Amino acid sequence: MSIPKMNYPQYRKARRLTRECCNNVGGNCLLLDDGEECICVQSISYSLLCRWFRAAVLPLDESLCAALLHQENRKKCVRCGELYVPKSNRAKYCPNCARQEKRKKTRDRVRRHRAGV
Repeated sequence: MSIPKMNYPQYRKARRLTRECCNNVGGNCLLLDDGEECICVQSISYSLLCRWFRAAVLPLDESLCAALLHQENRKKCVRCGELYVPKSNRAKYCPNCARQEKRKKTRDRVRRHRAGV
């Protein structure tokens, strides 16, 4: 498997996410600590190097995860244009927009129903 490369906006998102990692203490990685402190490699690299970060922390940001890992089965949201991994083949919206679209359609359906009564 090749190591995914990030562009600058993706790198900034990933760097913000490194603060969520349970092994990151003050910018240092506990997994790499062998007696002296070692800086977290994921916070300084444009490549996706840390396996722990890839498995446990990256899924917290679905759009970044989709952009970096699931290259072949990602879709673009019809509403906002963000890349996401669809949960079915009929999905048109990312999870955030899907929630908003569902509320909008429910609202419209209830309005039509009340206007007809």
